[in-house]
Parts: sequence; C-alpha cells; structure tokens
Amino acid sequence: MDQLWRISFPWWFFVLRAALVYIGILVLLRLGGKREIGQMGAGEFVAILLISNAVQNSMNGGDNSVTGGFILSAVIILLSVLVAFLTYKSRKWESIIQGTPTLLIHRGRIIHRNLAREFLNARELKTILRRQGIHELHDVEEAVLESSGFVSVTRKSDLEQSGNAGN
Repeated sequence: MDQLWRISFPWWFFVLRAALVYIGILVLLRLGGKREIGQMGAGEFVAILLISNAVQNSMNGGDNSVTGGFILSAVIILLSVLVAFLTYKSRKWESIIQGTPTLLIHRGRIIHRNLAREFLNARELKTILRRQGIHELHDVEEAVLESSGFVSVTRKSDLEQSGNAGN
C-alpha cells in the first residue's frame, strides 16, 4: 500500500516537468491555429489525443504513484488558472496566449489571405456559416474568427435594423 503513495523523485521534479510540458504544449497548440473543439477535423482531434498520451511520460518521468499524479494535476490546474488570470488582467498576455481575432469576410467578400493564414478553406467557412443559418455570402457584413475559435458573424440585415431603430 505504501508503494501507491511513494514518489520516485522529489516533488519539485514533478512541478518542473509539468510546467515545462504545459507551457510547451500551450505554445504548440497556439502555433497550430485557433479552431474550437467543435470545428476540429478528425486529424486535429486525433492529434490532441495522441499528444496527451505522448507527454504523459515526459511529465511523470516513469513515476506511477498516486502522489505524483496529484502533484502533476495540481500543477496543471494552477497553470491553467494562472493563464486565465494573465489573459484576464492583460491584453498583451491575452494576445500572446490566445491570439487575436481574424477577419474572414468583409461586406460579403471572403478574405482568402486570412482564410489561408488560419488553415481554413472557403468550403469549411461556408459550412460554419450554414450552421449559423447563413446560406449566402452577400448576407454577411463581417465574419470574424475569434481567438476562441468561434466564428462570429454580423449580418447586413442586423446593421440595417439597428440603423432603422435610431430613426
């Protein structure tokens, strides 16, 4: 029973390894783009699953103790809270960690350069728009890929209604 709780390395070993892996994966995911889970393709989803399996041993160094698992979990949660705090308090950190929004459609016209930068094609964008009940590009004033990966859309009709509301 004692083997279950006894760690093979000093506690700070787990903290250091978890922090390094967390930051490394955060950077890699940031470089990989900003699609939300619902917009991930099968390849991206499989990659996330395999990454989680691949980094397990780099965090625990072969230690399979419950204590080591708790230490790693605590570090990951604390780092997650720290990242949330930094992005809440600082626009600079928010931009570094989460990225910035990208304009995909302006006045009904697709901005292909921005689509390519985000590894999206027109077909995928149209699928996202259809999920939001938009079937024609000319109905869209702006579509923005937010830092979260969600595509927010402003319809031309929404602007016309808000313009008429002021009269």
